[in-house]
Amino acid sequence: MNDRSLAILTAVFISSLTIASVLASKIITIAGVVVPAGILAYSVTFVISDTITEIWGRKTANNVVIGGFFSLVIVAVLIQISIALPSAPFWQNQDAYSSVLSTSARIIFASLVAYLISQYNDVWLFHLIKTKTGQKHLWLRNNLSTAMSQLLDSVIFILIAFYGTMPVVPLILGQWLIKLVIALVDTPIVYLMVHLLRHKRQPEASAQAETV
Repeated sequence: MNDRSLAILTAVFISSLTIASVLASKIITIAGVVVPAGILAYSVTFVISDTITEIWGRKTANNVVIGGFFSLVIVAVLIQISIALPSAPFWQNQDAYSSVLSTSARIIFASLVAYLISQYNDVWLFHLIKTKTGQKHLWLRNNLSTAMSQLLDSVIFILIAFYGTMPVVPLILGQWLIKLVIALVDTPIVYLMVHLLRHKRQPEASAQAETV
């Protein structure tokens, strides 16, 4: 069960992460705040990351983060290759295709740096709080680690990607506010996932003990 559950969560994490990088090409407004459309898919990674850290620990969560990083690199490279390849003579949508999928090197670099630093911080802080609180106060480590890591994510990404081209402070505060709201909303989901995984692990642990 453990390996299968972890594999499923890792797949959801990486899928959400990579699709978020594609969806980010559209800018949307949520309650008057301008954010990339990918923020909704990216928020799924908050839930998965905290759940994996809670159940499997810091080392496993960091491995998932690294896997996500390389997935982002691969997706970025493949997208650029697909754009560069010559299109068929009868296909007339190259400009639209490039407009939707092409991303500047500056933004790609910003997203990779912000992701790696913020996710490592999330796992580290979540684990640190857990060493102090034990099994209690899951809501605290879930929300506090997400709040701090996503502040880092927003600051690093927007400064690298947009500094000098547009006002960065409103963008940082707007994105962070939306991420905080999402983190609060997803807290019951984290509790549910952790409860289900712990419940399934108990019979497995008992069965393993009986075979020793």
